[in-house]
Amino acid sequence: MPDPILPGNPPIPLILRRSARAKRISLRISQLDGRVTLTMPKRLKEAEGLAFAREKEDWIRGHLTARGEDVPIGIGAEFPLGGRMVRVVPGEGRRVQLGDASIAVPGREDRVPVRLAAHLKELARDRLAGACDDYAAALGRPYTKLTLRDTRSRWGSCTSDGGLMFSWRLILTPPEVLDYVAAHEVAHLAQMNHSPAFWAEVERIYGPYKDARGWLRKNGSDLHRYRFG
Repeated sequence: MPDPILPGNPPIPLILRRSARAKRISLRISQLDGRVTLTMPKRLKEAEGLAFAREKEDWIRGHLTARGEDVPIGIGAEFPLGGRMVRVVPGEGRRVQLGDASIAVPGREDRVPVRLAAHLKELARDRLAGACDDYAAALGRPYTKLTLRDTRSRWGSCTSDGGLMFSWRLILTPPEVLDYVAAHEVAHLAQMNHSPAFWAEVERIYGPYKDARGWLRKNGSDLHRYRFG
C-alpha cells in the first residue's frame, strides 16, 4: 500500500511508520531532505494518524517553508563552493573551470550535474587529504585511509583502525569549516570519544573551533538541498 498524502497546495507525501514501541502518534520532518515521517502505534488505525497530521498541517508547512526548497543543479543554478555562491554556466574544452562567481562545466547539458559532482568530489578529496595530512602530523598519529561519501547523518567519522571518512559536501562549506571537521576526525586517532581530552586535542591542532562548529550546526543541513542528480 502506498504511503498517504496530506492534501493541499502542494500535497505533502507522508512516510507512515508503525512501531510496536510507540505509545502515541508523532511527526518528524527531516531537515536534510524534507521528508515527513508519521510514526504510529502498531494497532492504531491509519485514519487516526492522518487526522493527527491534518491537525498539524500548519506546523508541517511552516517547517517545510523554513527549510527551503531543493535546488536541482544544472546550467543556471547557484550553489555554495568554499562558502561563496557560484553559478553553473556552460563550459568549453574538457575541464571544469572555476571563475570568480561561476563554474563552467563542458559537455552535454544533461550530464552537467553528474560531471560537476565528480569534480567537486575530486576537490574535496584533495582539500581533505591535505588538511588531514597536516593535522595528523601535528597530532603525531597517522591515519590509514581516507574515503568520501554523501552521508546524511554525519560529516565525518574515524574508525578504530585509523580510517577517516568524510562527506564530500564539506567542499561547499567555508574553508575553516572543512578544516575543523578534518581536525575533529583526526583528533579521534588519539581520543576515540568526546571527552575534554578530545576537545583539547582539537584545539591544539586546529585552534579555537567554536565558530566553525557553530556554522556547521546552523547551516550544515541546508547543504543537502543541492541535488546533483
